[in-house]
Amino acid sequence: MKPFPSEKNLIDGGISEPSRTVYTVSDLTRRIRAVIEEDVGAVWVEGEISNLSRPASGHVYFTLKDASSQLGAVLFRREAQTVNTPLREGMQVRIFGSLTVYERAGRYQIIVRRIEDSGVGVLRAAFEALKKKLQGEGLFESERKKPLPLLVRHVGVVTSPTGAAIRDILNVLTRRFPNIRVTLAPVPVQGEGAAQRIADAIDNLNALPGVEALIVGRGGGSVEDLQPFNEETVARAIARSRIPVISAVGHEVDITISDFVADVRAPTPSAAAELVVARKDALTETLDTMAQRLIRSLREAALQAHNRMLRIRERLAVQDPRRRLETGRNRLSHARLRLDHGVERAVSQKAQRLDDAAASLSYAIEKRMRDRRQRLETGRARLLAYDPMAVLRRGYSLTTDTQNRILRSTDNLQPGRLVRTRLAQGAFEAEVTTIDNHEKNETNR
Repeated sequence: MKPFPSEKNLIDGGISEPSRTVYTVSDLTRRIRAVIEEDVGAVWVEGEISNLSRPASGHVYFTLKDASSQLGAVLFRREAQTVNTPLREGMQVRIFGSLTVYERAGRYQIIVRRIEDSGVGVLRAAFEALKKKLQGEGLFESERKKPLPLLVRHVGVVTSPTGAAIRDILNVLTRRFPNIRVTLAPVPVQGEGAAQRIADAIDNLNALPGVEALIVGRGGGSVEDLQPFNEETVARAIARSRIPVISAVGHEVDITISDFVADVRAPTPSAAAELVVARKDALTETLDTMAQRLIRSLREAALQAHNRMLRIRERLAVQDPRRRLETGRNRLSHARLRLDHGVERAVSQKAQRLDDAAASLSYAIEKRMRDRRQRLETGRARLLAYDPMAVLRRGYSLTTDTQNRILRSTDNLQPGRLVRTRLAQGAFEAEVTTIDNHEKNETNR
């Protein structure tokens, strides 16, 4: 085995040319492996299990970690068959094994020979303690949960600006309701200080006027990655939010403290976006259904009024006094003339009152139909007011960058950058060649 260069061969931070030795990556990795195996060898290590994996080979892979470091561990199938205690995420264990280097990946790890349960993991214990504390304060009770608005026009999102979660959320929101306003509060979603940044973002969005719902979350990850959403500072911020909060952390199987405190829990960020906005076409269909019901109701009311008028006319015809006087016409001819005059006058007055009543009824029916039709048209107009396509058809357009973010100014544009413009009919991509800030300055004045 070739020796490593000694200190006397180092010149100004480099290696002198006559004694310089160049290793391949494989040679150097093997030398490091030999040093670790010889100098460290077999050891006992205690830590918490995370990233537990059991592939079809029968081997078990996991990470052993504490508050500040982590170590890869491999439990081969033969040794795994001798472990009596089932291994699980968050489990605190003591393991005995040989420290080595996995040459292909260039990382050091421990080959586990023996494993013992040393109690519940630190993160799991903290999770259960905080859950019990907040539950005792009533923060999980359904009575304090706030309902989501029926039609959200402005939604706030607390997540990483570069993660998959924000892309999924924007994709769903813009597809279902293109004219919805989205305000992103960019935060780190893992690592030191992330919990406080998330809590501050929730408070800041609550101070912003017009925000009607909040989505707080991130995509999937390990137990450690999701830890900020198990912190008390985030739970308290969600609990004091005046705006309804949807917790969308990880995948469906991931459960965090934020899920318990939030007003609504969504299994994924995409599902959270679906909860925020109802389908626009579903709302249109509902409105059309209501309009059809209204028309049927008015038609039935008009038909019933017409039938009542016919029955009244039939009863008046049966009670016509001229029929009673007809049998005595020969004997009371003189009286008949006087009675005929009186009867005709009475019938004329009743007929006139009947016609007046029919006219009033017809007018009332027409007025009611006009009012209902006006309400229907007003409802349609309000719905169309939210239709971004109506704005585009008036000659406007919508321009976004390559990440589908809406461009409202030229601040972040540079020549050569690609943009996408949506028109009333179709869309096109273009390359920015010239940026004119003159109109922007005029507008700011």
